[in-house]
Amino acid sequence: MVIGMGELVNFRQFKKRAARQQSEKEAAANRRRFGRTKSERVTEDRRARRVDDLLDQHRIDGEDAS
Repeated sequence: MVIGMGELVNFRQFKKRAARQQSEKEAAANRRRFGRTKSERVTEDRRARRVDDLLDQHRIDGEDAS
């Protein structure tokens, strides 16, 4: 049975690896929480605005609207 020294660890590389893993965890959480790209949000906003405009065009205003 050979008893030797433990495995050498480069702390700088260890800290960088830990920071990358933490960053990836945060990015994954943000993707789940926010989930849409800017272009998807803009497209959805435009679509909603268009629907509102179409509904407003068909609205009946005036005394006989009741």
